[in-house]
Amino acid sequence: MKLDPFYLIVDRASWLPRLLPQGVKLVQLRAKDMDEPQLRTEIATAREVCARYGAQLVVNDHWRLAIDLGCDFVHLGQEDLADADVAAIKRAGLRLGLSTHDEAELELALMAQPDYVALGPVYPTILKKMRWAAQGLERVSAWKKRIGDLPLVGIGGLTIERAQGVLNAGADSVAVVTDVLLNVDPEARAREWVLATRETV
Repeated sequence: MKLDPFYLIVDRASWLPRLLPQGVKLVQLRAKDMDEPQLRTEIATAREVCARYGAQLVVNDHWRLAIDLGCDFVHLGQEDLADADVAAIKRAGLRLGLSTHDEAELELALMAQPDYVALGPVYPTILKKMRWAAQGLERVSAWKKRIGDLPLVGIGGLTIERAQGVLNAGADSVAVVTDVLLNVDPEARAREWVLATRETV
């Protein structure tokens, strides 16, 4: 499996009609603090908008809803992996991405036979408090060596200026949240990311 080199993460489906027209082809919906009916509507909306623009949607955490709503990709953190029915996810034909932050988590992730592995934070991040220090580029290279042909996603503190180094270190894709969503012009920033990462392919 090949991932697009630019992996955008959004917290609401309402971002998608704004950002997918900029050329974004891989997007994760990381919706928090919603009840189940809201989540169901949010995921269904995201799925429809992604289908319209030919983009791949990855649903964060909510694997049961992803199955119910006919999505084809789910991403789990380590806490969610512990509670998830990975066999059910695979039986439903969904592809699976998993977060990792240290060697023990990587081994657990590989046991689940995911379709990609994410490593973070590569750089310090403002997105959420983490108990892990920045991983750095050497760790990106070590992870890629360990997982081989499995796609590797680098996440955490990424800017366009840092992206090339992360890709050169072995990441197949770079995941971005705040550098786009908190930008004064998110549409223009998404376009810049698409252009900068397309050139590396």
